[in-house]
Amino acid sequence: MKALFLAGGMGTRLKPLTDHLPKPMVPVMGVPLLERTIRELKRCGVNEIVLSTCYRSDCIEQHFGTAKAEGLKIHCVCEEKPLGTGGAIKNCQKYFNGTFLVFNSDILSNIDLKALVKLHREKHADVTIAAAEVKDPSSYGVIEYTPEDMILSFTEKPKPGEEKSHFINAGIYVFEPKVLDMIPEGKQVSVERDTFPLLLKNGFRMAVYRGGEYWIDIGTPQKYMQAHKDIFTGSCIVPENDFTSAEIFGMSGVDLDPTAKVTGPVWFGKNVRIGANAVIGPNAVIGDNFQAGRGCEVHNSVIWNGVSLGSDAGVDHSVVTSDCRLESGSQCENTIYSPECKLPFS
Repeated sequence: MKALFLAGGMGTRLKPLTDHLPKPMVPVMGVPLLERTIRELKRCGVNEIVLSTCYRSDCIEQHFGTAKAEGLKIHCVCEEKPLGTGGAIKNCQKYFNGTFLVFNSDILSNIDLKALVKLHREKHADVTIAAAEVKDPSSYGVIEYTPEDMILSFTEKPKPGEEKSHFINAGIYVFEPKVLDMIPEGKQVSVERDTFPLLLKNGFRMAVYRGGEYWIDIGTPQKYMQAHKDIFTGSCIVPENDFTSAEIFGMSGVDLDPTAKVTGPVWFGKNVRIGANAVIGPNAVIGDNFQAGRGCEVHNSVIWNGVSLGSDAGVDHSVVTSDCRLESGSQCENTIYSPECKLPFS
């Protein structure tokens, strides 16, 4: 089976984390989000993937250039100009001659993809949309459906009390290729606002899959941090980092001074050095090639690769992006810290 990833967005709401990276390449527990989803697809039997890119397409193409060695065939299709979600799907039409999956590339979830495809086939659907249940759907597109899980309507950002359900579009779909004939070529089209209502109007069969207990759109720095908190608490379980069974991962790659202290949950990358009397954790993600000087502290934060902290520096409730250096004694609290700027969490 084949899958398409919509990976061309600029990730404006996620800035400055996306100043140098496309949003799908932002690391979650040290692994790019897009790579995490592709690993899961491989486990589910997907063997061919199309990546629709635009912003910083070079980052994606370079990272996945060796994917063939992992048993996957990957095609990168770069848009000359942004085409929207529907236009991007249409732009990749030549790659699909059978049932295929479509993913927004900023989603972390435990939606059962095999069960999603199974429902699609049982319902003889042309499109099946995976849905996530939320308490307040007023900021999302809401799906109204029959008891048989067939879609009746879409409502964009309903007012509180006027929502027809609490299930929203989760950004994961199963498509039949004939649906692509309904999308105009070379134009900017939203699959959510334009294509899906058009398909309903023209009598296409559209089903909704309501499985899965965890879903988050990593579209803002706040949600990016929340995703890591959810992994630490066990609300979201990623296969290689199950914090319900262990509190610390990656200690084998850490050069830890005997006087330093690590309090889980903590995730460590490779080639990490922790100096004397430093305190790491709880709730800390430490990327590759991290160096912490004497007396440093890191709590409730996500540290990307190549970061170094001078003596007595502190990081709390913050994200520090790649290759940053905090000088001795400096403090970073409730901050997004990048080489170009330091922004407070709003």
